[in-house]
Amino acid sequence: MELNVYLAGHIHGEWRKELKEKAKAMNLSVNFFSPMEEHDRSDYIGEEIIGEQPTPLQRDAVSASINNFRTQLLLEKSDAVIALFGDKYKQWNTAMDASAAISKNKPLILIRPQSLHHPLKELENKAQVTVETIDQALQVLSYVFEN
Repeated sequence: MELNVYLAGHIHGEWRKELKEKAKAMNLSVNFFSPMEEHDRSDYIGEEIIGEQPTPLQRDAVSASINNFRTQLLLEKSDAVIALFGDKYKQWNTAMDASAAISKNKPLILIRPQSLHHPLKELENKAQVTVETIDQALQVLSYVFEN
């Protein structure tokens, strides 16, 4: 068996790289998908494809439509979603992707520090599993492969 897992969360830092390396070390048969991690590419993809836009608002709108198209395709292809919430960055996209996973009935693992329990309580209630660390999320995936 092989799983396709979408990694929702901020695009800063190395958390996806860490998670993928640990999954590989655990010999988990998992393919990972994620949002565009190159921030400038994500912000300017609309203008790259459609052309220069007259205002920053319009630039954001055309880029958002293309990013949402990409995300929807990758979420549809995924068997499960891991959504990482951290303390450092705004988490709007993470919340949006986690909510989309729930609406698509994709099993969802939330990773969040204890300090975010209260603001995420409703989302946690809809997720299948809530953990505090990447290692715990990988243990959940590992358990799926046990006989």
